[in-house]
Amino acid sequence: MYLRPVRFVDTPIGLPDGGALRLAGGMLWFAAYEVRERGGERTIVPVEAFEPWVASLSPAKAERARLLHRRITAPRAPLMLGERVLRFDQPQVMAILNVTPDSFSDGGRHVDDPAGAAAVGLAMAAAGAALIDLGGESTKPGAATVWEGDEIARVVPVVERLAAAGVAISVDTRKAAVMTATLAAGAHLVNDVAALAYDPRALAVVASSGCPVVLMHSPAPAQGPHGGDGYHDPLLDVFDWLEARVEAVVAAGVDRAKIVVDPGIGFGKALSDNLALVNGLALFHGLGCPVLLGASRKRIIGALSNEAPADERLGGSVALALAGVERGAQIVRVHDVAETVQAIRVWRGLRDAALVAP
Repeated sequence: MYLRPVRFVDTPIGLPDGGALRLAGGMLWFAAYEVRERGGERTIVPVEAFEPWVASLSPAKAERARLLHRRITAPRAPLMLGERVLRFDQPQVMAILNVTPDSFSDGGRHVDDPAGAAAVGLAMAAAGAALIDLGGESTKPGAATVWEGDEIARVVPVVERLAAAGVAISVDTRKAAVMTATLAAGAHLVNDVAALAYDPRALAVVASSGCPVVLMHSPAPAQGPHGGDGYHDPLLDVFDWLEARVEAVVAAGVDRAKIVVDPGIGFGKALSDNLALVNGLALFHGLGCPVLLGASRKRIIGALSNEAPADERLGGSVALALAGVERGAQIVRVHDVAETVQAIRVWRGLRDAALVAP
């Protein structure tokens, strides 16, 4: 069984008691669930009718429905990132900073220049990014695997500079040695496109360190981020994969409250898959974890806009970020920080005004 919050409303004011619920302690209110089961029809259940509906189910289904309901409506605990606190009562921006020669959008700009890269990271933080996501290995299709020693040499000097300036830092890596080195240098969070399933040592590193972690979906993480054979139902398949992965990571000793989930837009997915995942993003709140959306400058935008190159995808990137926020994304991972922060601030102003409107 799957529950997806639907029928979002600007405000619960004027609705019957219990007529709308707050999504994960954030700024969105929803008035119904779309209920799905594999091979079954979709059903819409208004939230005020949820308990009578649950009472009509078998015990096993009722237990599953109540579990998903609790996870969807429970506020997400903030993450402690050094001296900074990342709260999820409003959307947050994660800034992309690559120190690679071959990343699809900004590769080569900051290679062998840790001072320059750190300066860019500081500027992103000043522009409103809540944390800087630093990557030393490209994960674009066809990119070569980087030796962990080279990856460490690329990212650690930048981490040290950013940490000294008090910036919250996540490190985008699949490798345990890189995780260990960057956490020791002052990084606060691991963002793994392989969900700790590429390097057999990675899970132990995260569990022993106690750091927060982003688990991203990719179809075959042990082989690389862009494999897989397609999906029967991309939304439900990705949910099932992430649910199993979260449970495995929790069983290995990672606090569930420190796990963020990412459906992996663009990783082993066709255009139709990516569109389904963005449209259905609220479903992932059934995992009980903060939801991250990373769609900035990705192929989905070029496919929908006359093959616009990566450096001409600002409008599409902001549109996808706002689409994610409207569907419950608590973190959006972006290249264009100032523009996205501005868009989200305007969005928040509209939400705030709707809540207090007569």
